[in-house]
Amino acid sequence: MQNKTRWVIQATSGLILTGSGLSLAIDAGITKLQGGDWFFYGTGALIVFQAGLCLVIDAARFK
Repeated sequence: MQNKTRWVIQATSGLILTGSGLSLAIDAGITKLQGGDWFFYGTGALIVFQAGLCLVIDAARFK
């Protein structure tokens, strides 16, 4: 795969995952305030968020 194409795909995927993880983490916080089960949901949200950050940071080497 060409470097620029890989950069675009990886950076875009990372940004989508980062935004999704942040949204899920906020939703887990709201669930916690309402007294629901939030621990595993929040942990998954943080994993998605961190994976997105890793992809965005790693994409810089392909630019």
